[in-house]
Amino acid sequence: MDNVNDPDLILDQNGICNHCHNFDRAFAKLPSKETAEAEFLKLTEKIIEQGKGRKYDCMIGVSGGVDSTYLAYVAKNAGLRALLVHCDNGWNSELAVQNIQNICKYTGFDLYTEVLDWEEFKDIQLSFFKANVVDVELPYDYALIISIYKAALKFNVNYVLTGHNVVTEGTYLPKSWRHEKMDIVNIKDIHKKFGKLKMKSFPHFSFARQRLIDRKLHYVSLLNFVGYNKNEVKELITTKMQWRDYGGKHYENVFTRFYQGFILNEKFKIDKRQFHLSVLVQSGQMTREEALAEYALPAYKPEQLESDKQFVIKKLGMSEDEFNKYIAAPAKSHYDYKSIDAYWQRYFKLVKRFKFLKFW
Repeated sequence: MDNVNDPDLILDQNGICNHCHNFDRAFAKLPSKETAEAEFLKLTEKIIEQGKGRKYDCMIGVSGGVDSTYLAYVAKNAGLRALLVHCDNGWNSELAVQNIQNICKYTGFDLYTEVLDWEEFKDIQLSFFKANVVDVELPYDYALIISIYKAALKFNVNYVLTGHNVVTEGTYLPKSWRHEKMDIVNIKDIHKKFGKLKMKSFPHFSFARQRLIDRKLHYVSLLNFVGYNKNEVKELITTKMQWRDYGGKHYENVFTRFYQGFILNEKFKIDKRQFHLSVLVQSGQMTREEALAEYALPAYKPEQLESDKQFVIKKLGMSEDEFNKYIAAPAKSHYDYKSIDAYWQRYFKLVKRFKFLKFW
């Protein structure tokens, strides 16, 4: 990492960056090998107990990728009754669909799918292209979270199991690489400025409703309580669940593959492999030499890149000239548009005021 791809990078007097320190702090908080099994059992028993009388005791967002597939495997073997939640934005690869079907077949878990209206979602995606902001995936990530909210309300589920884990994903990506995923204000403002269609069916909640549901839900990073070696897990789910590899992190989605493998690199000079591989080095799952060797390989296989590029451009209704102009255009900040930050500031002011009045 350097200050070109991460302007917020901070090095200490020993040349160690803030991301390494963040990882070390998060890693130190993980359960020890001696206590992990007992803590895992205690946690799953609590989820099962609180889920009595309900059809499902927890939910899992599934994409067909490694983390969500293994999480479903772990949940099944722990005796949990999970509801699988998927948000279909029109970009699923056939491989992802097959992997999700295999998850359902192995676990016996039900699948709840939120299907986004393609024409409306395409219009929102094109708006983000025209806005020239870095987090083009923000609308989908937000819609996925709202899909989980909707499922939680519909089926009265309080626990959400997440595939996030420290040893393969670390902590947060650099701020300049992403945007606040619950920022519906940013999504609406960008779409209002550049979109052509009205936002009618796109799943979204008000700021107040988001806060209320967040207070109801308990997010559990269950994979932090089990031994998680990426290569061993891939071998396990391939054997047990007929899972098939898709060649990169989040590459089960065609648009995500093209966005991470090409758009981020070409337009924003960001290669997410730097972060992902660094985490695997820090957790001892790769040597630095192995990571550097993998990083030296192209982020995209040339033949797949051209195929995906033509597919994405055609599906979005762009010409190649329009796409090339987009890549060449200067990047803009999400904060060049309205954001939810103003609502957060008002919220915290109200909370402080309420506490003050309550005290008196």
